Amino acid sequence: MGLKQNLHNLKEKYKGTKMAPAFNAIHTFLYLPNDVTHGGTHIKAADDLKRTMNIVIMALIPCLIFGMFNAGFQHYAAIDNSLRTDVLANFFTFDNLWIGIIKVLPLVIVSYAVGLVVEFIFAVIKGHEVEEGYLVTGMLVPLIVPVDTPLWMLAVAVIFGVVIGKEVFGGTGMNILNPALTIRAFLFFAYPTWMSGDKVWVHDAVNRVGTADAISGETILGSYAQSQEVVYSTWDKFFGFIPGSVGETSTFLILLGAAFLIFTKIGSWRIIVSTFLGAAVMGFIFNLIVGAEIITESSKFYGLMNAPWWEQLLIGGLAFGAVFMATDPVTAAQTNKGKWIYGFLAGFIAIMIRVFNPAYPEGVMLAILLMNVFAPTIDHYVVQGNVKKRLKRTKVKTA
Repeated sequence: MGLKQNLHNLKEKYKGTKMAPAFNAIHTFLYLPNDVTHGGTHIKAADDLKRTMNIVIMALIPCLIFGMFNAGFQHYAAIDNSLRTDVLANFFTFDNLWIGIIKVLPLVIVSYAVGLVVEFIFAVIKGHEVEEGYLVTGMLVPLIVPVDTPLWMLAVAVIFGVVIGKEVFGGTGMNILNPALTIRAFLFFAYPTWMSGDKVWVHDAVNRVGTADAISGETILGSYAQSQEVVYSTWDKFFGFIPGSVGETSTFLILLGAAFLIFTKIGSWRIIVSTFLGAAVMGFIFNLIVGAEIITESSKFYGLMNAPWWEQLLIGGLAFGAVFMATDPVTAAQTNKGKWIYGFLAGFIAIMIRVFNPAYPEGVMLAILLMNVFAPTIDHYVVQGNVKKRLKRTKVKTA
């Protein structure tokens, strides 16, 4: 009660001042929102934006913990490949976790610290409440970047993403692009050598270039893009014992998170299913093209086209994007039919970009951002189509 009373006193002290939004945000985060309905409402529910954000974070925590262990495992396995002969025995070790602690946790801390400072500054300047939307963005950002991303680089990208991707549009609920993907896109286009290639996905790989114990951190997508042999088993790909962004490797944990979001009615199952469906269709089309020998082995597109369509769903950031990015309720389509179209096109275009851009064999980020832009248009035509059908039925009845 002492902490709550002290916060309440601070809230009353700064009430009506420019610093009021900052203290209100702390009080709201720890306890209850400032605006609570007591009567006269048609529907009452215990959920609010803060609880919604917390549920998404709960779904992300397993991916974060796994990513911390995987950061260490990929580092040591790249040095001593024999560790991969018994993954389970060599994965959940303190040495692996320690690498995750010193490399992944700072990414989380910087993401939250910088992002929330920007949110507080805008709240104070504009005189509105601090919104809880960044609670999820702050967790998503560290999970979609390479483990050795410099902290200053991440800080610059977070500032750009929060200011340009959200605040200039009016804040949480008004942005047209997913803020986390906006941050990732900024990193990719501003610092491409840190976001792509075969040396960024495994800790310390860059520092060992040219040494006797150099590390190659090639991802599965990179191997396919260069028509190299993929050394990872299907189970490795599904459970996530592979190089990649911090939290995107384990399809198994991502699907568990999807089930949790669907069960709590936070994530749209239509978008998730349709995104996987669109990716599978595009992958199957490419497999048919390879099978018909329209594309030969000499083509630079052959490797990724030849990847089995079902494997396209397990590798890269497709699963993570389908579950945690495409389902963003602010930037996704709102109508039920629109969600099917939006998700299908996101998955379809993601695999298309993945294949036709072998220099950066991943298209989920760009595909979802593209569909964010077109989501209002999709909803518009879905609504107009429904209006026309109803008008047509009305004319038939009155005739």
